[in-house]
Amino acid sequence: MAWEEWEQLKAEAARRQSTAMQLDHVAPADGGGSAADLVVHQDDLGAVGHEALILHGRLQRQADIAGAGADSNGSGSGSTSRAAGELKKSNFAMASALEETVEVWTSQVNSVLQAVAHISNHLDYSKKAHALDDAWISADLLRDDGSAMPVSRLNDYFK
Repeated sequence: MAWEEWEQLKAEAARRQSTAMQLDHVAPADGGGSAADLVVHQDDLGAVGHEALILHGRLQRQADIAGAGADSNGSGSGSTSRAAGELKKSNFAMASALEETVEVWTSQVNSVLQAVAHISNHLDYSKKAHALDDAWISADLLRDDGSAMPVSRLNDYFK
């Protein structure tokens, strides 16, 4: 690509950038809008958290190339690490590359496992926290005798 063409593409991108990014908003005079509100149900949080937990388990079992092919009791190294060891004994240069590949892969898998576990834990926490918030709000909106507060009194909470 010629330098002039590169400069032209950068200029076009800059022109598009200045007009393309516009955020919509609700003006105070509009009185808000429920169509733009985020609604999440506890069942949704629980389902996503559960799927993250399942993903974590599958990743742990299936993405472990360092331990794959290890003997039945789980001790010792996996087949890839053993292959790297055999290559090293035979003075193959590829041995160190294979060892490094296993190390980098294991590091990356552990990072993904940690992120998935964090998502699962956070969603479980959010579900419980919102359930407690709902219970507190429900209790706060009851009269002293346990009956429901009239709707006319609910408006007092929004002023």
